[in-house]
Amino acid sequence: MDKSIKILFLICLIGIAFACESTSEKNETEVMVDSSDLLDDFPTKLDLVFAQKSEWYEHWAQKLGRFEADDFELMLSDTLEGFEMPEKNPILPSDPLFPYQFPHPGGNGVMDIYSYKIEAQDELDSPFLNPDSEVVWYKADGMKERLLFMGPSGAFEEGLWLSEEEFIVLGFFQEVEGFRPLVWLIRPNENLVYQFRMKKVTSDYKIESYLNKKIKKVELI
Repeated sequence: MDKSIKILFLICLIGIAFACESTSEKNETEVMVDSSDLLDDFPTKLDLVFAQKSEWYEHWAQKLGRFEADDFELMLSDTLEGFEMPEKNPILPSDPLFPYQFPHPGGNGVMDIYSYKIEAQDELDSPFLNPDSEVVWYKADGMKERLLFMGPSGAFEEGLWLSEEEFIVLGFFQEVEGFRPLVWLIRPNENLVYQFRMKKVTSDYKIESYLNKKIKKVELI
């Protein structure tokens, strides 16, 4: 290859690399700006959630003392897969977990945060906890979308639709330092999730304690 052609080829490669890097930085900046705008009123929303989900709040306040939304910090923001599959809601009115699903305020199905974690069908003599947890949206059109998944180091404990566009999940994760409450703000129609973590931890927490208190028809072993 002629020397001048080689030089031209290298210049083109450098130009392409610079353009890709600039685009990536621009996209990252845009996401950060969008997140900032979206989350401006999050502390107010979260304090309202604590008021509505007072049982969860008081449960954790016994371990950590009184707290508020400002005690949570944004840990990460991420995009959801947005993958759907045909599957109707398997939790029927006869299922003991049926009252604990979260109907969509606009009628678009239900959010389910318990049925994957808790095996509590009628045919089971002794309901038990699975090690993993998930948050699933069973939509009115018969489609299922899994929004969150967590392994045995944590659990999803409570949920609430803030609007037709936003769903919030309360739970915890066990770290080296101890058990830390977490909050997930999900905007499923935009395939976005924001995870917040509390600044405090406790070394003394029973994984099934809130679920046993919440799911009153089911005694977990």
